[in-house]
Amino acid sequence: MDIANTQECFVQLWLRLERTRRLLQGQYKRFCIRNVLRSWFGLRASDDFVWEVCFRMSELLSADKPVGGYDPLPPPMLCPRRHRELLRSIVSLRLGIGVRRVDLHALDEAYSIAFPGSTPLNVNRKKRQ
Repeated sequence: MDIANTQECFVQLWLRLERTRRLLQGQYKRFCIRNVLRSWFGLRASDDFVWEVCFRMSELLSADKPVGGYDPLPPPMLCPRRHRELLRSIVSLRLGIGVRRVDLHALDEAYSIAFPGSTPLNVNRKKRQ
């Protein structure tokens, strides 16, 4: 899988995440971070890789409880924030860049393109005063 920090790549990642959810559901497997990474990266998804993705997600979500690899994930359309941070941490880890260097505007626009009927995802927008 070729990963880049572009909107086209992010659209493909969002669509692939939904296809993976359906695939795992059809195989009666849990839709969790570990199974997503194993289906995407195969043997390259070692325990260290899964731990690093979960650690970066925990930092981004500022969760009280750390994110675990076996914790079930909701569908991407119901809870896009967790999946946004999952994709953000995967891209930063694969490209060897910091999570803050991932193009969030392109990632949010890609969500709107991949799921056209959903509410636009724009967590970091400035609020009007």
